[in-house]
Amino acid sequence: LVNPAAMKKVAPLSNTAGSVLDPIISLRRTVTLQPDEIAILDFVIGAAEDRETANALVEKYQHFRMADRAFDLAWTHSQVTLRHLNATEAEAQLYARLAGAIIYADPARRATSGILLENRRGQSALWAYGISGDTPLVLLRVTDMEKIELVRQLIRAHSYWRAKGLTVELVILNEDVSVYRQNLQDQITSLIAAGSEAQMLDKPGGIFVRRLEQIPNDDRVLLQSASRIVLDDEHGSLLEQLEQRSVLEPPVPAFTPSRAPRVETPSPPPARDLIFRNGLGGFTPDGHEYVITLSPGQVTPAPWVNVLANPSFGTVVSENGGAYTWFENAHEFRLTPWFNDPVRDLTGEAFYIRDEETGQIWSPMPGPARGASAYVVRHGFGYTVFEHTEHGIVSELWICVAMDVPVKLAVCKLRNISGGPRRLSLTGYCEWVLGDLRHKTLLNVQTDVDLKSGALLARNFYNTEFPDRIVFLDVNEPTRTLTGDRKEFLGRNGTLAQPAALKRARLSGKAGAGLDPCGAMQVAFDLADGQERVTSFRLGVGRSMAEVHDLIFRFRRADAGRVALSGVHEFWNRTLGAINVDTPDPAVNTMANGWLLYQTLGCRFWGRTGFYQSSGAYGFRDQLQDVMALVHAEPALIREHLLRAAAHQFREGDVQHWWHPPVDRGVRTHFSDDYLWLPYVTCRYVSCTADTGVLDEQAPFLDARPVMPEEESYYDLPNRSQESATLYQHCVRAIEHGLKFGEHGLPLMGSGDWNDGMNLVGKEGRGESVWLAFFLYDVLRQFAEIARRRGDASFAERCLARAKKLQENIEKNAWDGQWYRRAYFDNGEPLGSKTNLECQIDSLPQSWSVISGAGDPQRSRQAMNAVDQRLIRRESKLIQLFDPPFDKSPLNPGYIKGYIPGVRENGGQYTHGAIWTAMAFALMGENERAWELFALLNPMQHAATAEQIATYKVEPYVIAADVYAVAPNIGRGGWTWYTGSAGWMYRFLTETLLGVHLEGNRLRITPRFPAGWTSYKVHYRHRQTVYHITINRLSADGTGELSLDGQTLAEETIPLTDDHIEHFVELRAR
Repeated sequence: LVNPAAMKKVAPLSNTAGSVLDPIISLRRTVTLQPDEIAILDFVIGAAEDRETANALVEKYQHFRMADRAFDLAWTHSQVTLRHLNATEAEAQLYARLAGAIIYADPARRATSGILLENRRGQSALWAYGISGDTPLVLLRVTDMEKIELVRQLIRAHSYWRAKGLTVELVILNEDVSVYRQNLQDQITSLIAAGSEAQMLDKPGGIFVRRLEQIPNDDRVLLQSASRIVLDDEHGSLLEQLEQRSVLEPPVPAFTPSRAPRVETPSPPPARDLIFRNGLGGFTPDGHEYVITLSPGQVTPAPWVNVLANPSFGTVVSENGGAYTWFENAHEFRLTPWFNDPVRDLTGEAFYIRDEETGQIWSPMPGPARGASAYVVRHGFGYTVFEHTEHGIVSELWICVAMDVPVKLAVCKLRNISGGPRRLSLTGYCEWVLGDLRHKTLLNVQTDVDLKSGALLARNFYNTEFPDRIVFLDVNEPTRTLTGDRKEFLGRNGTLAQPAALKRARLSGKAGAGLDPCGAMQVAFDLADGQERVTSFRLGVGRSMAEVHDLIFRFRRADAGRVALSGVHEFWNRTLGAINVDTPDPAVNTMANGWLLYQTLGCRFWGRTGFYQSSGAYGFRDQLQDVMALVHAEPALIREHLLRAAAHQFREGDVQHWWHPPVDRGVRTHFSDDYLWLPYVTCRYVSCTADTGVLDEQAPFLDARPVMPEEESYYDLPNRSQESATLYQHCVRAIEHGLKFGEHGLPLMGSGDWNDGMNLVGKEGRGESVWLAFFLYDVLRQFAEIARRRGDASFAERCLARAKKLQENIEKNAWDGQWYRRAYFDNGEPLGSKTNLECQIDSLPQSWSVISGAGDPQRSRQAMNAVDQRLIRRESKLIQLFDPPFDKSPLNPGYIKGYIPGVRENGGQYTHGAIWTAMAFALMGENERAWELFALLNPMQHAATAEQIATYKVEPYVIAADVYAVAPNIGRGGWTWYTGSAGWMYRFLTETLLGVHLEGNRLRITPRFPAGWTSYKVHYRHRQTVYHITINRLSADGTGELSLDGQTLAEETIPLTDDHIEHFVELRAR
C-alpha cells in the first residue's frame, strides 16, 4: 500500500466488478483544481441486507448535503450517548485513549515486566472465575473506599466501550483486607446495579467483581498478566494514571557510514540446463529441483512455495522468501505467523545483509529487502536455496528442516568477489506467535536470553495446550547482538523492507515480557577478497530446557548444517525412490519420481498445511486417503495411521470429521462417508502388504454426546472411552453404522458425503447419496473378503448380501436416463438430473460406477461418455466436477452455492474428482483417453510456456486442488499443495497407468501403454533390494512373457525377496 500499482498509471481504474477472486473496493475521481480553488470529495461506504436497500442508501447519500448532515447527526448522537452515560466530553476522550491501549496493547498500560515474567498460568485458569479470556481484559485494583470514584469512572468507561461496539471484560478486584472489605464490595456492586451495566454483571463481555482473599497468588499474577490495562486506585486518578510514562531507555547508536554507497551493475545469472522452461523457471533434467530465475523487478504471478517438514515440525517458504514455521500443529502452534495473501506474500521471517561501510542493505532472497540484481530460487525435496549476487557479494542461502528433530536451519554462505576487503553483517528476524494468531498471543509471549547458551528463548505459558514449549533462535557466532522487541526492530510504522534496527549500529540486547515480541540476531564480520564464510541460523523448539540445550549445542557443531542437509537428501532420495520410472515422457518421469509423493507425504500427511490453507488437523477421510499412496514407499506409516484413525472413532461407529493434535479436540458431525474410509483403506493396506496382524491391533473408542438431529456438527474434546477393540472390529462397527438407507434404498447423506459443500441435501435426515451408494458397495465387497479370510463368514455374507441389494437399488432408483444421479434431497427431489436447472450431471457417481464395479457396464459407459461430452473441456485443460454450477436456481445444496460459479467444488475442476474420472476411463480400457486426461491434469502441462503460466499462475511442480472454469479466470489454478488429489494422482499414474501393483511379497505389472510408447522401465525397491523392470510392448501377434534374471516365470507376478541383490525383470505385454 506504500506504492500500489494502481497509482502508477494516470488512467481510470479497470471498472472490474462482480465475482472476483480477491475482492476490494477502490474508487477514483479525477478533479482539476485552479489556484486557491477547493474541492470536497465524500467517500461513502456502507452495508445493507439486500441490493434494493443498498441502492436506496447510495441514492440518498449521493446528495451533496448528506455528508454534512451525517457528521451533524454523528455529533448529536455522541452528545446523547454522553448524556445517557452522564459523562463529559473530557471523560469520553479518556475512555477513547484507554480504548487505544485495549485494541493495540501498550506496554505502559500493562502490568510490570516482573509480574509478567512471574506468570506460569494459562488461559484456562481464568475460567474458574467466570472469565473466558477470549476478549480483552481491563483490571482495576481497588483498596480504598475513599477512591470509589475510579470505580465509577471505569464502569462508565465500560458502558462507553460497549456503546461503541468494543467488547471488553472489566475485572474489579477488591483488595481491601480490612474489616471493612464487605462495605467496599457492596459499594462496588451498588454502583454497577445503579446504571446501565447492571445487566452485564458476570456476563461474557461484562463486569466481574472479585475479592482478593478468594484468589490465590498465582491467579492474581495471571489476572494482571492477561490484562491489557491494569489500573490501581493507589496510583492516582484515571487521568493521572494515563499521563504516566514509561522510563525511556538509552538509545542504540545510529549507524554511521564510512564510505559512499556502492553502485550496482546488475548482471544476469549463469544459464542453466532446464526442462519445461516457461520464462520464469523450469525443472532440472533429473526433475529433483524446480529452478526459478527472477530478473530485477520480476515476480511470479502467485507465490510459488515449498513445504519443508518432518513428522512434527516444518516450514512453508515461498520464492520471495516469505515463510512461516510450526511445531506439532500447523494451525494451533505456529512459531511465526501464517499469511494467506497471494498478492503481497507477507512474511514474519526475514534475513538481511548489510554493508558495514556504506549501510546498504539487501536480503539474500527476493524479499523483503530486494536487491538490484537477479535472484535464483531452487525448490528441492526438503530444501530451498536462494542465490544472489549484490555489490560484489555472492550469497547462497539454504533453508531446510532437520528430519529427526524440530529445528529449521538457514545456512548462509557469503563469498567476496568485489576485489577488496569487506565488512558485512547478517541479520535474522522472526515474529513470534507461539499459538494460532499473533494478535491473540503477543501479550503473553516472553523472551529471554539463555544464560547457558546465549540463545534467544521465547515461551507462552498462557497457551493452555502448549504451555511447556520453549522456542529458540540461535546463530553460530558468540559476538552476535540480539533483540526480542519488534517495535525496536521495525520502528514505529516501520516495515520489513526498511527496518529501523538496520539504521543503527547494532541490536540492543533487549528481551523480556510486555514487549511486542520478536526474535532477531545480528552478526558482523570481515570478509577478505575471495574469502567465503558460512553463517547458520537455527529456529527450533523443545519441551524442556534440557531438550532445548541438547538441540542448541548439537547444531552449533561446525558440520551440523551439512549433516542435517545430508539427512534430508538421504531420506527423500530413498523414500521418493521406492518407485523410479524411466519412460519416453519426461513429464511423466518428473511427476512420478518425486513431486507427487513429496507433496503427499511432506505437505498433506506431515505438514497438513500449505500457503492457501493452514489446517494442522487430521481429517478422518483426508489423511486416510493420502496414506494409500505410501504403500510402496512407507507402508509402516499406513499401519500407524490406521490405528490413529481408529482411535478417533466413537463407540456408536461414527468418527471425528477432523481433530487437532496433540489434544485431539475436534468435530463430530452427521457426515456419511468419513467412517467408511477406515475399512476401505484397511482393505487396501492388507491386500498390498499381506499384514493381517494389523487387524488384531487394539485401539480405544471415543465417548461423547451424539450430534443432535437438528445440529450439523459440534466442536469439543471427547473423552477416551474405557472400551477398546481390534482394528477389524472398528471397521465392522463403521460399516454397520453406514447401513442406513432412505426411501430409495440408497445410503443416507447426512450433513454431507465426500463433497462437504453439499451439507444441506440431507440435513433433515432423509436425503440420500448416489455416490455414497457406489462407495459403500465397494467397501462391502472388499471387506467381505477380509471377513471371509478371517473366518467371519456371517459378516462376509451380510456384506455381500447388502452389496447385492444396494446394486439393485442403484440401477432401479439412481439412473437418470443418460447418467447416474448425484443424490436425493430430503423431500425426494433428485440432484444431478437432467430435470435440474443446475448440477444436471456430476462426475462422481459416473466415475465410481466404474471404480466400484457396481454400475451396469453399458450404463457406466454411457454415463462416462456423457462426462466426456459435458464435463471435459479440452480447450481449457480442465475437467469440471459438475455442470452447470449452482447460481440462481432454487436448489440449495449447501455452502457450495456460496462459491463463485465455476470455482472450486461449484462447477470448477476439483482435481480430486477429476482424477477419479480419468481412472474410470482407464479401468474401462480406454487407455488413450486416460493418458490424454493425465496430461490434461499434469500441472507441468499447464505451465510449459510463458503464455500458459500467465493463465495458470500457480506452481507448475505440484498439484492444485482446483482449476477455475469461469471467465475471466478459466484455467487459473486455485489452492496448491494441501490437496488430497496429490496422492490419488500418484496412484493413478504409477498403479492405474504404469501398472505397478503390490500384492504381499509379489509384484504385478499391468501396463496401459499410450500411443507411441514401445517400452518403459520401472526401478522398484523392495526394502533394500532393487528390481529393474523393463516393460516392452507386444506386437499384435506377440505372446506375453515375464522373466526374472533371465528365467521365465510361470506366474503372472514377480516374487519379491529382500536379498540385497539387484534383479532384472523383463515383461512383454500389450
